[in-house]
Amino acid sequence: MLGFSNFLFVPANRPDRLEKALASDADLVCLDLEDSVPPAEKDSARATALEALARLASPRLALRINGLATRAGLADLLALAATESRPKFLFLPMVQSAAEPEQVAAILGDDCPRLIPLIETVRGLRHADAIGACPGVYGLMFGGGDFSAELGVQLAWDPLLAARSALVMSCATNQIAAIDVPFIDLVDEAGLEAECRASKALGFTAKAAIHPRQIAAISTVMRPSEAEITEAQEALDAFAAGGGRAIAFRGRMLEAPVMHRYRRILALAGIPASQIDQTT
Repeated sequence: MLGFSNFLFVPANRPDRLEKALASDADLVCLDLEDSVPPAEKDSARATALEALARLASPRLALRINGLATRAGLADLLALAATESRPKFLFLPMVQSAAEPEQVAAILGDDCPRLIPLIETVRGLRHADAIGACPGVYGLMFGGGDFSAELGVQLAWDPLLAARSALVMSCATNQIAAIDVPFIDLVDEAGLEAECRASKALGFTAKAAIHPRQIAAISTVMRPSEAEITEAQEALDAFAAGGGRAIAFRGRMLEAPVMHRYRRILALAGIPASQIDQTT
């Protein structure tokens, strides 16, 4: 699983925003070369992003390149291949087949960052199982903006529920992280919290942000709470004490499939695998 519950997009052509983003509580800051950068500024934004990666060398920095079907995307990839300053995570937009992350991994070689393809089209969603199975892919992100545009629907929860559910299932199939699209209403705090709770309940492990003020709400909901962590550890201890057999715990039945969820909670809380009971 990925070690973040939230991340913040920052336009790579706005270096003045990068320092503020890194000063926020965001788990990850993603320099964006794609949607937020106009065509005339692609080259300069690329240079700025690569300079920032080299200068700051921060494990909290990620990068989103342009789509590989575009001239700018190929230029981004080749420029990244020519530098030793690689981000920890690399977001790949508009991925529609397994060939794309495979191409990136082949070009970047042994120092390839952890890849996060964005599933933003119906075609991409239909190939999400294969995309998620590619070596080096650590998670899939739901690109709801482009997806809703393709369907001709609002970027809202109900019209995109089926797509979100399908993406989460692809991530579960490959045991990788599921990352949800940003909530685009910057003033609707209640709406943001509600969507975070719905995303977490559906199986998403992280959610993107488009403004630092969204980070606190996303973190509060998406990260395992102290109560969830305590319950998970107590359940695992009880299950282990019972010899791995089905037992009653707090009025509910504990058995092997239920324990997978509790182990996942502890893993998302950052507890090392060696400290998590592996009784099956």
